[in-house]
Amino acid sequence: MKFGILVNEGPYNHQASDSAYRFAKAAIDKGHQIFRVFFYYDGVLNATKHSDPPSDDRNVVKNWQKLAEDHKVDLVVCVAAGMRRGIVEDSLAPGFRISGLGQLIEAGIQADRMVTFGD
Repeated sequence: MKFGILVNEGPYNHQASDSAYRFAKAAIDKGHQIFRVFFYYDGVLNATKHSDPPSDDRNVVKNWQKLAEDHKVDLVVCVAAGMRRGIVEDSLAPGFRISGLGQLIEAGIQADRMVTFGD
């Protein structure tokens, strides 16, 4: 099965990003494909290269980066939501890219299931 994932919450103020990451990893481990992960609203904060959590805390940004690198997962940040929160091309962590809502629509069309994490 091919999944699209929508993440609407930031990495450290809500469980949504961790749950989305774990869902994606489990789906891939079971032989499914993740077509795209789209970060919207505060979810765009998952893509900042300026995140630097303490060494004894999880690094959500690096988790997403590794998933993308290891499994060719497309990580897309909403341009409008990003601009509202100061996330622009220069502040993106490697592995993420900025695009518009058309990428979310395409994910919904191309994927067998679209799964949303966060409010």
